[in-house]
Amino acid sequence: MIDIRKLKELVRLMTSNDLVELDLRDKDEQVTLRRPTPMVAPQVIHAPVAMPAVQAPAAAPATAAAAPAAAPPAKDSTAGLLKVESPMVGTFYASPAPEKPAFIAAGASVGPDTVVCLVEAMKIFNEIKAGVSGTVERVLVKSGDPVEFGQPLFLVKPS
Repeated sequence: MIDIRKLKELVRLMTSNDLVELDLRDKDEQVTLRRPTPMVAPQVIHAPVAMPAVQAPAAAPATAAAAPAAAPPAKDSTAGLLKVESPMVGTFYASPAPEKPAFIAAGASVGPDTVVCLVEAMKIFNEIKAGVSGTVERVLVKSGDPVEFGQPLFLVKPS
């Protein structure tokens, strides 16, 4: 049986090198790790999940005149905010245990080494650090929700 520390290191190497599959074999052991190809578009911070564009049906001529004017586009409320993204596929946990308070909440100050959450993958709970300095503006994921590689978890206003 493979040592759990070796397995954890292999998973870390996969995520840090953006590998989709890893296959290692020797005379005693064989390990094959696969993860789905990331489907999150880079630099998309509007929502945790990208939604397909839907074209609205054309309005009938009689209702077109009665329809109110379209509202001006809303300003992007995420402009200037930094993303803290999930480094792996897994389950997001906001606190170290169900009865414990969340690691951070909106309004909390964070530094690059501040632990902001846990992501559980293959029964291993991985501490996720902010990697940035600033103030948490929004928490984008609920505790217990599944997350994808590269999915934004938090938005941070840089300090």
